[in-house]
Amino acid sequence: QVQLVESGGGLVQTGGSLRLSCAASGRTFSPYGMAWFRQAPGKERDFVAAIRWSGGTTYYADSVTGRFTISRDNAKNTVYLQMNSLKPEETAVYYCAAREIVGIWNSAYVTQSKSYRYWGQGTQVTVSS
Repeated sequence: QVQLVESGGGLVQTGGSLRLSCAASGRTFSPYGMAWFRQAPGKERDFVAAIRWSGGTTYYADSVTGRFTISRDNAKNTVYLQMNSLKPEETAVYYCAAREIVGIWNSAYVTQSKSYRYWGQGTQVTVSS
């Protein structure tokens, strides 16, 4: 079984920064790609960013492009999300997701939650105004 554990969430003021981490543990795990999604109260879960493990190809939601950066540490099986210039409307639970199966990896595919098999429990990010 694969477990994804997020950390790094918290309370930050508007314009501030946070760095989220997501570590994969359990059986031998070789991700094909990992991603971050977020879900605000009463809203659907939205795509934030994704990265392919081999080659590091990244995708971002338009709303975070230029402010958020997704990266990974292959040796640690860990993915990060550096979030800068945070806005109150970005208050949400941030989820890490992972996929092992090799296959399609494009902008249409990575933005769908159904593309990922494994999910973390989420970490709360609150941006105060």
